[in-house]
Amino acid sequence: MTLDQYRPQAQRIMQPAINLVRRAGITPDALTVGSFIVSALAGIAFYLGGVVSGTILVALNAAFDALDGALAREMGIAGAHGDFLDHVIDRYADIFIITGIFAGGAAPWQIGVFALTGVLMSSYLGTQAQAVGVGRFYGGILGRADRLLLIIIAGALTVMVPVEICGLNYLGWLLVIFGTLGHYTAIQRFIHVWREIGKQ
Repeated sequence: MTLDQYRPQAQRIMQPAINLVRRAGITPDALTVGSFIVSALAGIAFYLGGVVSGTILVALNAAFDALDGALAREMGIAGAHGDFLDHVIDRYADIFIITGIFAGGAAPWQIGVFALTGVLMSSYLGTQAQAVGVGRFYGGILGRADRLLLIIIAGALTVMVPVEICGLNYLGWLLVIFGTLGHYTAIQRFIHVWREIGKQ
């Protein structure tokens, strides 16, 4: 199961930050747009070889991504517009960050495309379940929160323990994991949705 199952606990942990941004007059949509900006900057940073800055920006993306929905729920304004905007920007964020990592030389483009398609397909099937009337489904082995945490860990290890295994550093191997587990998660979600459709 993914880290998404711990959303209620995360909400309680983030409450001080939620209160702070709310007092500052920052809106959920502003946080969502902020996550888009920092994800684009993270991709550029990784592309230019700035693993430290890229990793920090991914951490900021994760923080903004967690705060926008939590703030919307806190304010009682969570709705379809914000949810739609959040999902669109999350997919662009995935594209920026993963493309930046492999285009920056952490892995060959073939591995990068494998990772990117795995991530996008697993995310697509999570929301497509809702489109066919089953209800949104985020089960499976690898969710977005998991990916962001793993990128932060791999980025830190790449800086602190700069070694390569079979020509790939930690970020490069992470893309292999993203591709493998991403497609596996997509298959898990497909099977779940297919079975649920059969029950209708």
